[in-house]
Amino acid sequence: MGIIRIPLRFEGSVGEKTVYALFDSGATFSCLRPDIAAEIEEARKLRRPMEVATASEGHFVKITEALRADFYYGDIRLSDEFMVVPALSEEAIIGVNTLQKWRIKLDFEHDTVIIDPKVAKLILKELK
Repeated sequence: MGIIRIPLRFEGSVGEKTVYALFDSGATFSCLRPDIAAEIEEARKLRRPMEVATASEGHFVKITEALRADFYYGDIRLSDEFMVVPALSEEAIIGVNTLQKWRIKLDFEHDTVIIDPKVAKLILKELK
């Protein structure tokens, strides 16, 4: 498990905001803190709430809402579902599901994020 923290611009139907996002290879889901989420996109109630384990042993958090938002790494536009997590210690977390979806690699030695060039080309091609 490892983490890298970098600023990302998030964008949704409500607005946009640049926040520090934690790229966390130990987190399954991507998450936003409720106050940050409210500035970006309207959250939707989950049909069934989820209880997820936290880094604290034996501690679980109940998640009742999620949203879809775009986020930018440089000029590369990506999007995914974000769980709205009460009392989240970080502004945003990019979890393994998002990393795998977009083939994002984490270089912990250099604290950098690597986006697969094939994915970046596909995204840029769609914009033209």
